[in-house]
Amino acid sequence: MKAVLPFTRWLPMWQQKEVWRADLMAGLIGAIVVLPQGVAFATLAGMPPAYGLYAAMVPCVVAALFGSSRLMVTGPANAISLTTMALVAPLAVVGSPQYVGLVITLTFMVGALQLLLGFARVGKWVDKVPHSVIAGFTAGAAILIVNSQVGTILGMDLPRGLSVVQTVQAVFTAEQPVLLLPVVAVLATLLIHSVAQRFSRWAPPILLAVLGGTAITWWVAALTGTQPSSVQELPGAFPPLSMPDLRQVPDLLLPALVMTLLAVTEAMAIGKMVAQRAHEPFDGNQELMGQGLANLTGSFFSSYPASGSFNRSGLNVAAGARTPLAAVLAAVLLVVILFFVAPWTQWLPLAVIAALLLIVAWGLINLRELRHLWQHEPLDRVSLVVTFLGTVTVSLEWAILGGLAMAWLTRQWVRRFGSSHER
Repeated sequence: MKAVLPFTRWLPMWQQKEVWRADLMAGLIGAIVVLPQGVAFATLAGMPPAYGLYAAMVPCVVAALFGSSRLMVTGPANAISLTTMALVAPLAVVGSPQYVGLVITLTFMVGALQLLLGFARVGKWVDKVPHSVIAGFTAGAAILIVNSQVGTILGMDLPRGLSVVQTVQAVFTAEQPVLLLPVVAVLATLLIHSVAQRFSRWAPPILLAVLGGTAITWWVAALTGTQPSSVQELPGAFPPLSMPDLRQVPDLLLPALVMTLLAVTEAMAIGKMVAQRAHEPFDGNQELMGQGLANLTGSFFSSYPASGSFNRSGLNVAAGARTPLAAVLAAVLLVVILFFVAPWTQWLPLAVIAALLLIVAWGLINLRELRHLWQHEPLDRVSLVVTFLGTVTVSLEWAILGGLAMAWLTRQWVRRFGSSHER
């Protein structure tokens, strides 16, 4: 019973007053932070802004109840959001109803595959994915995030889905001038976030950055007589029902496999990290089940693929969460908050969202980790470089598959011919 219903192990802890108080406060902080973050990640995924918030509702609750990690928070994530657009954009116009339908079906397929992996008890094999491939992908993903926001930052109307090279060419050959307002908005948001990280003790830096960046943007707009491009008003607090289209499965088979690999690897890494910090056991197979149920259920509630969120999980731990009910409360309180703030989202400038995504991109680049891999793991250099370059230049699925293949070939070469390097 406990394996099937893992929440039965920790639910009695809520009889302690200090536990539910701690979870309530952590849930409130998590709900506040995910509001701007969810909108930003939805933009990165090519989905309407509200869908980033939908991904932070039902999947968050289901993963908290049926997963293994007590303190990991599931929802929209940076690399997952970027990968969603990269995988689905070749199949439909980004943001169109057809695109949204494909993403919903992709979410269903990812959830089903995760469940199958959990039933097959392959959780322990996730650690076999070379770290160099994940590091190369995340570093490349950071470049792609910046690339996707260049038009918004400069105030240029650039086509979506351009490669890095195409974006550079478009910027230097465009007849459109660079607009002052979005550049000021981005710089102000980044500056406020940097200062808040150092000095803020009472509010999340990302929230202060959004509020401050938005205020400065509209102030400058009033001074210059310009109008900033803003997020559309969110339609409502509750996620609408949706239905996967199984006729799309053949077209999404390879994207689903790649997305599943990425989502599982990310969730397992974050879950293990959080469990180690909390000195708690971690069951990889149970977490696969929880993540699978989260995405499977989420596909019927307008969610795009969700996974463990590094930022929100770290914030959840820092806020003093004691049980998974902190994540459940974060989802519930998000719905409550949306009832009051949804009409105000139309005042949120797109340039501020772009700045948030630049912050996300910088967080993906772990220079210390890359330096360590390059200096101390020479066998991983090839797969690291191949994955990074593939991510930046070709489709993400082939970048990851190419990195995995190169890692395997490198190890086979060493086994056959030997190496002077002692691992």
